[in-house]
Amino acid sequence: MPRLSARAALTGALLLTGSALATSPRDTLVVQSSSDIPTLDPGGTYDTASGAIVENLYETLLTYRGNSLTRLEPLLATKWAVSNSGKTYTFDLRPGVKFHSGATMTCADAEYTFRRNIVTNNSSNGNWFMAESLLGTQSNAYEDKSITWARITAAVKCNAAGQLVFTLPKVDPAFLAKLAYSGQSVIERAYSTRLGEWSGTEADWKAWIGKDLSETKLSRAPNGTGAYRFSRQDANTFVAQAFDGYWGQKPAIRNVVQQKVSELASRQQAFLRGDADLIDGGGRAPDETQLRGRPGVTWLDNLPNVTAGAIVMNQTIKAGGLLGSGKLDGKGIPRDFFSDDDVRRAFSYSFNYAQYISDVLRGKGTQRTMLLPDVFPGYDASGRTYRFDPAQARSAFQRAWGGQVWKNGFVLTANYRAGSVTAQTAMEILKKNVEALNPKFKVNIQPKQWSDMLDASGRGEEAMIILNWAPDYADPDNFMYTYYASDGYYAPRSNYRDERADGWLRAARQTVNMSERTRLYSRVAARTYDLAPYINLPAAVNYIFYRSNLGGISADTYNPMVSFMTGTNWKDLRKN
Repeated sequence: MPRLSARAALTGALLLTGSALATSPRDTLVVQSSSDIPTLDPGGTYDTASGAIVENLYETLLTYRGNSLTRLEPLLATKWAVSNSGKTYTFDLRPGVKFHSGATMTCADAEYTFRRNIVTNNSSNGNWFMAESLLGTQSNAYEDKSITWARITAAVKCNAAGQLVFTLPKVDPAFLAKLAYSGQSVIERAYSTRLGEWSGTEADWKAWIGKDLSETKLSRAPNGTGAYRFSRQDANTFVAQAFDGYWGQKPAIRNVVQQKVSELASRQQAFLRGDADLIDGGGRAPDETQLRGRPGVTWLDNLPNVTAGAIVMNQTIKAGGLLGSGKLDGKGIPRDFFSDDDVRRAFSYSFNYAQYISDVLRGKGTQRTMLLPDVFPGYDASGRTYRFDPAQARSAFQRAWGGQVWKNGFVLTANYRAGSVTAQTAMEILKKNVEALNPKFKVNIQPKQWSDMLDASGRGEEAMIILNWAPDYADPDNFMYTYYASDGYYAPRSNYRDERADGWLRAARQTVNMSERTRLYSRVAARTYDLAPYINLPAAVNYIFYRSNLGGISADTYNPMVSFMTGTNWKDLRKN
C-alpha cells in the first residue's frame, strides 16, 4: 500500500516533518493521492492517475474549450481542415514550441508519436481507439496480419508543407475528440530514440508491435512540451517544476509535488492543516462528514458526472469456481445462467435504486436511461429505467429458464472490489432483495483484489462484476460502443451480443449528423432496456473540494475531461 515519503520533496523549497509536509508554500501545489502513478509515457497512459500527470507534462494537438464537452480548440495545432468526404484531416502545427529537452517541435515528432501509438497498440493502453480510426481495426499487427508498415505510414504522415495529415479508411465522427485524449500527446522523436525507444522506421517496427509502454525509458525520463517539466520521482513522491521555455502563458505555481498517501484519514488531516492543497477523497459520505464546511475548505457541488457504472451480468461465465454444481439444481448455476432475458430482468427489478442513491450517494444521485453520461450529446432523457419492483422480479424469475429457476433455486457467487464500500453496499442491496423473493435463492458475495478482478473479468471469468467507465474522449461512441457492442471493450466481460444493437452502433459511427446518431442511440437504449444486459447504477452528482487559497477553480472553468480533481490544468491554478 502507498506510504508517505519522509524525504524532502523539493531541495531547498519543501521540508517534510514526520509524516506530513510543513506548510505548503505559495509557489507550490501539493497533491496527496491514494495511488501510485503507473506510467509517465503518454502512449502507455490509460488510467486517471497517470493521465492527471501526463496532461500537465505533455500536450495534445487539440484540447477542450473552457468547460465545454463538445467544443474543441487548437493546442499544439493552430488549425485544421477536413477533406476527402470527412476522411482526411490536415493540421497546421504551432511554430516555436519547445520540448523540455530544448529541441523545437516539428511535424516529424507528431508523425512519430501517432505511428508509435498505432504500432504499440494493445489492450492495456488507449491506442486501440486511435488504431480503430486510422486503420479501421482495434487490433495491432500481430493480431491482424493485414496491418503493414505501408498502411501505417499512409495513415499518418507529414506533407511537403510540414503539415500533419491523417487519412482514415472511413468516416469517424469521434476522431477530433480522440485527439484531445492525453494519451495522444506529442513526444520528441530524437530524444525518445536516444533513450532506446522505437526508431520510428520500418527497420525495427515489428519488434515494437503491441509493446507494453507502462515502464519504458521514456516513462522514467519524460520529455514533453507542457507547462511543467519532470524533476524527479521515487516510490512515494513525484515532483515537477514550471518549464521556463513554455510557449504559452507562464504558470503562477512554480512547483508541483504529488505524494502517495494510502490512508484517507492521513490525507484529510494534512488537507485540513493546509499541508496539502488537493487530496483524493473517499466518497461523498466521508468527504462531507469530515471536510465540508471546515475552515479553509472550499466545496464545489453539482458538477457534471462523466462516468457510467453498471453491475455486469456475464452471459457466458468461463470459470467453474463460481458456478457451484454448474447446473440449475439449487446448488449452483450453469455457465449461461444470465443468457436468459428474464433472469437479467429479474435481477434488474431486484435492485433498489432509491436505496442506493440514499445510502451510497447521500441523496445526490440520479437514474440514467442508458450507460451514457447525461451531459453528453446523444443522451435520451425520455428513455425508460428499471425500478425496484419485487412483484415484477418474482414474475420474471418464475418465467426464467422455463420455470426451473423458481422451482429449483440457485446459488450465485459474485465478487466485489475489496475495500470498496460502494461496491460492497451495491452487492448487499442486490443480495438482500433477491434472496427475499425465494428461500431457494442464494447470492454469495465476497471481496476480491481489484487487479485480480479486472484480469479475471477480461477473460470472462467473473459471473457478476461492478464496472465503471470514465471517458477517453467526449463522444457518446466511447460509452455506447464500449458497453453495448458485441466487439466493444466490455464485451469479453459481459458476453452480451445483439445484432440489432450492433447495426445501430455501426451506423452511428458512419455519420457526423448528431441528430441521426442520437436517434440511433435512443434505439439502442430502448433495446437494452428490454434485454437488460446490465443493471444500470444510479449516477452520482459530482463535486470537488480544495483549499480556499487555491484560485483558478470554479464551475465555469471545471471540465471533467481535463482533470477529475480540479477540472483544469496545473498551469491555470494560483495561490492567493
